Amino acid sequence: MSEPLRVALVAEGPTDRTVIQAALRAALPARPFVLQQLQPEGSLAFGPLGAGWTGVYRWCRQAAKRGAGRLGSDFLLFQNYDLLILHLDADVAGMEYGHGSIVPAAGDGPLPCERPCPPVRDTTDLLRAVLLSWCGETAVPPRTVICMPSKSTEAWVVAALFPDDRAVRIAIECLANPGIAPGPATQGSPDPQEPTRLPEQREAAGAGLAPPCGQLGPPDCEPEGAAAEGRSLNACCKLGATRAGWARRRRGSA
Repeated sequence: MSEPLRVALVAEGPTDRTVIQAALRAALPARPFVLQQLQPEGSLAFGPLGAGWTGVYRWCRQAAKRGAGRLGSDFLLFQNYDLLILHLDADVAGMEYGHGSIVPAAGDGPLPCERPCPPVRDTTDLLRAVLLSWCGETAVPPRTVICMPSKSTEAWVVAALFPDDRAVRIAIECLANPGIAPGPATQGSPDPQEPTRLPEQREAAGAGLAPPCGQLGPPDCEPEGAAAEGRSLNACCKLGATRAGWARRRRGSA
């Protein structure tokens, strides 16, 4: 029996770990693996680097420093892990460094770098270069995988749960908040780009579809189950809210 694959994960938050772990299980059905989240750290304050994209930025800068300026030369990291997954949501392309109280280093790629969506790739290609610049790299280092959902991991959750939904088929990767079910204004729209224009009233129309977080969540997201799985209840709750909001939308449009 082969040794488990040792996978290190650097992500924006605990919800992303839940989804990426499920994706790994689907991609490696016959290969055991152990997933260790390096960032954010598993504490109430999400460790000294914080959570979100700014936490990913600070982790990358530290790792590059350990590797004499390059992530790929971080000997300690790749001595302890077989694979590194770097996660960053594509909506970070619309941010500015100042939003995270970050003074960019000389080699950091430019933010914002967002482009019209679709196509998704115009933005993710630019943001991937920015992420690599934080790591002191111009190309993806060996034994490293970049995971960049557009515009966020919630788009993958919605697509997995409701693959036949019209909004999923049109442009789920271009919605600013795919975890909120689109309101009636996006249903039946003949323009495939219209859901990607992100009018605030449309997002607000769907906001009431998901019940309060404490009222939902899959069974393994009860406090005991969440602790057993090594994930936070808030992470499970976020996924539950996504699922419940879209399920209600489908019932209402049936």
